[in-house]
Amino acid sequence: MDINQLIKAEKTEDIVPDLKNIIELSQKQAYQAINTALVYRNWLIGYRIAEEELKGEDRAEYGTTLIRKLSKELTNEYGKGYTKTNLYSFYSFYKMYPNIFHSVSGKSVPLLSWTHYRTLIQVKDEKARNWYEKETAQQAWNVRTLQRNIASQYYYRLLKSQVKDPVVEEMKQLTTKYQYDKLEFIKNPVIAEFLSLPTDTSFTETELETSIISNLQKFLMELGKGYAFVARQQHIHTEKQDYFIDLVFYNYYLKCFVLVDLKTEKVTHQDVGQMDMYVRMYDELKRTESDNPTIGIILCSETDEDIARYSILKGNEQLFASKYKLYLPSDEELRAEIESQKTIFELQNNEK
Repeated sequence: MDINQLIKAEKTEDIVPDLKNIIELSQKQAYQAINTALVYRNWLIGYRIAEEELKGEDRAEYGTTLIRKLSKELTNEYGKGYTKTNLYSFYSFYKMYPNIFHSVSGKSVPLLSWTHYRTLIQVKDEKARNWYEKETAQQAWNVRTLQRNIASQYYYRLLKSQVKDPVVEEMKQLTTKYQYDKLEFIKNPVIAEFLSLPTDTSFTETELETSIISNLQKFLMELGKGYAFVARQQHIHTEKQDYFIDLVFYNYYLKCFVLVDLKTEKVTHQDVGQMDMYVRMYDELKRTESDNPTIGIILCSETDEDIARYSILKGNEQLFASKYKLYLPSDEELRAEIESQKTIFELQNNEK
C-alpha cells in the first residue's frame, strides 16, 4: 500500500469526508494489489497447463483429461475456484494474452480485473476483443458495463454507424446505473474465493429484501410440508456472470429442489428467464435420478401488488399442476406473508 498517497490525501475543514477519502483510497489500493496477484496467478496457472498439454500426443484429449484431474485435486486442496470451467478460463486467458506481463511496459494496457478478462476471453474476434479491452481501460467500464456492451454488439454497431455519437450516448445512458457501485470489489465472489473467504452477499440486499427473505425462510420451514433448508444466497457461476439464488430448499415429500428468488421491483421477462436458467442448472448439476424436476418460485414485492410466480421446465407442467401445488404454499399465502413482513418492517422503521 502506498502510504505516501494516503498521507497526501486532500484535507478539508470537515473530518468526515477526509476519513471517507482515506478509507476509499485504501480500499482502491487493496483492490489493485489483490487484483494484480489474482490475474498473475490465473495467467501462470494457464501457462503451466498449456506447457503440460504439449506433452500429450493427442493434445485435445490430454488437455481435457488434465483439466479434469487438476480440478479435482485443487478443489480438494483449496476449495472453490478451481472448477473445470475456471481452469479452462485460465488456460484460454494465457493463450489469448501470452505477453500480458512480458511487454516493454509490463502490460499492453493498464491491468484490468480478472472478472474483466474472464468476460473478454468470451470474445473470439481478436480485433473486437482488443478494442473492448482498450475501451474498458480508458473509459473505466466496470464488469457489468463491459458485459452489456459485448452482449449488445456495441463494437460492431459503432463500426456500422456513420454517426457514432448517438450510439455512444445511448450506451452511456443505459450503463450509468452500473458505474457507481463503490462496493463492487468487496461483493466480488471471485475475490472472496481467491482469499479463501466465505462468500457472504447479504450486504448486497436492501434492508427490506433482507427482512422479507429472512422471514420467508422461517415461514416456509414452519409451513410443515416437507421443507429442508439447503442454502441462502447460493452462488451460481456461469462463464459470463455470477448469480445468487435467494433461498434453496429440498422438499422430501415432492423429492425435488425448490428455488426462491425475491424481486423488490416489478417482475420482468428477464427475471423469469433467469429463474428458468436456475431451474435448468439445478436439474443438470444437483438433481439425481430419484429426484423430481426442480421448481422455482419468483416473488415480487411491489408496493401496490405482491405476486408469486412459479417456474417449471416445459414438459413438466402437468406434474406441477397435479402434484407440486399440493405441497407448495399458495399465491395467497405467499402474498399475505410478504405483505405482513412489509408492514412489520415499516412499523419498526417508524419506531426508529
